[in-house]
Amino acid sequence: MDDQPLPWPSFPIPGTGVVLRPWLPSDAPGLYAAATESIETVGRWLPWCHSGYALAQSESWIDFAGEGWTRGEVFAFALADQDSGEIVGGMGLNQLHREHRNANLGYWIRRSRQGEGLAPAAVPIVARFGIERLNLVRVEIVCAIDNVASRRCAKKAGASFEGIARQRLLLRDVATDAAVYAFVASDFAQPTEQS
Repeated sequence: MDDQPLPWPSFPIPGTGVVLRPWLPSDAPGLYAAATESIETVGRWLPWCHSGYALAQSESWIDFAGEGWTRGEVFAFALADQDSGEIVGGMGLNQLHREHRNANLGYWIRRSRQGEGLAPAAVPIVARFGIERLNLVRVEIVCAIDNVASRRCAKKAGASFEGIARQRLLLRDVATDAAVYAFVASDFAQPTEQS
């Protein structure tokens, strides 16, 4: 896969100067820099982001992400600054269950850009993409109950809190309770005009 324009969609995040777009091979150094900068914050919740993280892992992830789009199994977006191209974070739909037409939505923002409201602005865009373009009926956000930032993001993004699922996640091989949030198709229904 080269850096030619991709047939997959990109979305500007209004008012932020950041765009959601599929990962490109040239993003590997930027992904590596964003991940290594964020070990203390992102790494606490996402085990792939750790002190031994290497550039080769960024390259492998980007290859996997491209193949995921091609196979229709994983829809991973880079969050990139529109002017500088700096990688701001990542977001995507995974764990697609075609039979039940649902998926998981995950996200992370690099440490130096956290607190800017980027994730809450981007989450509904990706959820809407899943529902409108992938024909999903449900998009879930599942995060450890202690992951306050991720839970706050889900709420700000407009996802409905549905409850606590006991031992729903494994974090470093420890079963962890998780908060479950969701979007459903009717959350994005356009209001009808009244005459």
